[in-house]
Amino acid sequence: MSTAVSGASAMLEAVKARRSYYGISKEQILSEEQLVSLIKDAVQYTPSAFNSQSARALVLLSGSHDKFWDLTKETLRAIVPADQFGPTAEKMAAFKSGSGTVLFFEDNAVVEGLQKQFASYADNFPKWSLQSSGMVQYVVWTLLESEGYGASLQHYNPLIDAEVKKTWGVPDSWQLIAQMPFGKPTSKPGEKQFAPIEERVKVYK
Repeated sequence: MSTAVSGASAMLEAVKARRSYYGISKEQILSEEQLVSLIKDAVQYTPSAFNSQSARALVLLSGSHDKFWDLTKETLRAIVPADQFGPTAEKMAAFKSGSGTVLFFEDNAVVEGLQKQFASYADNFPKWSLQSSGMVQYVVWTLLESEGYGASLQHYNPLIDAEVKKTWGVPDSWQLIAQMPFGKPTSKPGEKQFAPIEERVKVYK
């Protein structure tokens, strides 16, 4: 029992510690092998509806990480008015200053296959797919935090989808869901505000 309590306590502390970090650096914490292994485990062991295992991820390190944020910046430059582009450029530079980025995808070929196989649930599979993706993102985020990384979750899709697929040879069936830049924290996150928990969790006996 004590072991179970200890394990739950450690998990809860990791959950509480997870925050959005925007000040990050390229300083290495884990080896690339350790880092990739961590993310692979997160993708492999996070649950999914009907065990669909539809989550996909690209781990961009070093030059690919830098290229991704340069690509994103140039895509946004074509959209954001020049006189308003300064803050956007600064944000892209901040993400690029990290050591890596995880791109999260869902494989629509898997989702569509399940829709055909289980027609009575067809409308639900896209929703369940997004729920599964959210869990994968959260697990990766929390694990990175527990290893000393700072990370945040970004959503520049679908603006960058075509360039990402072209640059890294991503299959057409993979739908980009979110982007997570990470690195060693260089600043602390702001204080987090919470709504009253009594309004969010109800207990009945």
